[in-house]
Amino acid sequence: MKAAFEILLPEPPAPRGGYVPAVKAGNLLFVSGMLPIEKGAVAVTGKVGGNVSIDEGRNAARLAVLNALAVVDKYGGGFENVRRIVKVTGYVNSAPGFTSQPQVVDGASELLVKLFGEEGRHARAAVGVAELPADAAVEIEMICEVG
Repeated sequence: MKAAFEILLPEPPAPRGGYVPAVKAGNLLFVSGMLPIEKGAVAVTGKVGGNVSIDEGRNAARLAVLNALAVVDKYGGGFENVRRIVKVTGYVNSAPGFTSQPQVVDGASELLVKLFGEEGRHARAAVGVAELPADAAVEIEMICEVG
C-alpha cells in the first residue's frame, strides 16, 4: 500500500522502559504506545480540557501517530509495506470532566485516512486517563497489517 502523498517521518523514539517499539505476529504489527515526541522531547504536555486545548491535543495525537508510523517503517518492512491500519487506541491525558477524547484522537485517525485512504480507516478506542508518562497530552498505540 502506497501512501496518498509523501510524508517525512521522524526517527522512531527510543523506548522509555522495558519494552520493544513493535512486535510482529504473523502479518500484524503491534506498535507500542507512542507519545507526541519531537526532537527527543515530549512536545505537548498537560491535560486536554485543562491547560491543553482540543486543537493542541489533536496536534499531539497527529505527532504521536507519526512516531508510530516511524516505528512501522522501521520494524514492519517499510512504510510502503502497510496493507491496512487495523486498530488505533488513543489515550488522552484528560482534565476532570473532559469528555471529548474522540475529537482529540481524530487528529491521528484523520491523518491515517489521508495517508492510506480506505485502508487507513480503522477500529478505535479513545480513552480518557488521569495521567500519562512524562505528562504527555496523548499516547497512541496501533495495530497494522503488513505484508
